[in-house]
Amino acid sequence: MRNEVIIAAQMKSLTGLHKALLSAAMTLALLCSSSAQTADNSAVSTPTVQPSAPAAAPAATGDQKSGDAKMADPNDSDQDPVATIKTQVREVNVIFTVTDKHGRFKKDLKQQDLQILDDGKAPEQIRDFRSETDLPLRVGLLVDASNSIRDRFKFEQEAATEFLNSIVRPKQDLAFVIGFDSTPEVTQDFTSNTEQLSNGIRMMRPGGGTALFDAIYYACRDKLMKQKDRSTVRRAIILVSDGDDNQSHSTLSEAIEMAQRAEVIIYTISTSTSNTEDRGDKVLKKLAENTGGRAFSPFKIQDVSDAFREIQDELRSQYAVAYKPADFRADGHFRPIQITAENNKKLFIRARRGYYAPVQ
Repeated sequence: MRNEVIIAAQMKSLTGLHKALLSAAMTLALLCSSSAQTADNSAVSTPTVQPSAPAAAPAATGDQKSGDAKMADPNDSDQDPVATIKTQVREVNVIFTVTDKHGRFKKDLKQQDLQILDDGKAPEQIRDFRSETDLPLRVGLLVDASNSIRDRFKFEQEAATEFLNSIVRPKQDLAFVIGFDSTPEVTQDFTSNTEQLSNGIRMMRPGGGTALFDAIYYACRDKLMKQKDRSTVRRAIILVSDGDDNQSHSTLSEAIEMAQRAEVIIYTISTSTSNTEDRGDKVLKKLAENTGGRAFSPFKIQDVSDAFREIQDELRSQYAVAYKPADFRADGHFRPIQITAENNKKLFIRARRGYYAPVQ
């Protein structure tokens, strides 16, 4: 009987030990499972999350607007199988001038009077067409202050001062002044204060070489392109120079390209005293023609004032057209623009030669 009691006690003890071992094993398993799950979670740094709403396309720049397109969402079985996303639609804005054979401005043209070709094709849609006589101006006056124009410098300063005093309207237009020889120098930044602009012109002193192309490149890229405006404006450079460049790092082609990218019209006033068209005059003419401007060659010093006056009249006597080009590709290539009078071959139309498509 005593032996049976001892055996029963030992069996009970073994059963308790078994239960304790089993409980410890289960606890250890749970701890291992929890550690593994924690490790897995910490290894994932960016979980994949499907957006509840369609993603917006990158913001359009300048003359780009948004349109709509459709794209299926394979992960959304409860909703409509298509969702709306934004795509970019290019809108091109062109300022142009129309004159007759006598140089008089033609101010009563209608949209149907014109033919517009963008990269050789008619626009898909004309979105706006109007006569622009009151657009705010953003004007850069670039004055050659090199030794080569010393003889006429003072008179040109006075003519430029008179021009800015006449054209800049307070609280609406902005202008800046750059004098350049071997380097461009901003003598007056953007302002509508004509007294400050006049002081900026008077501060310039002639001397040094000529970095004409660098001055244009800088004025377009670092001044006019960076000036942010909430409404449509007219950007122009008035360049007073003999056209001879001997110190620029930029080339003529690069200066023209930057002006086209910044949508800047360049008007040139030659300071050459020669009665014949020289190399510098040809450079000035090319700058003007490729940007939709005009080259003036006043042979007499008194004609400089007349040139400034004609530029002022032209800036207030232009047209603006906005259109969506056909077959547009955001591939960065140059797209030529051609605007002609449909039924009147005697009219002359000046506009920029084209633009560079953005790159997606």
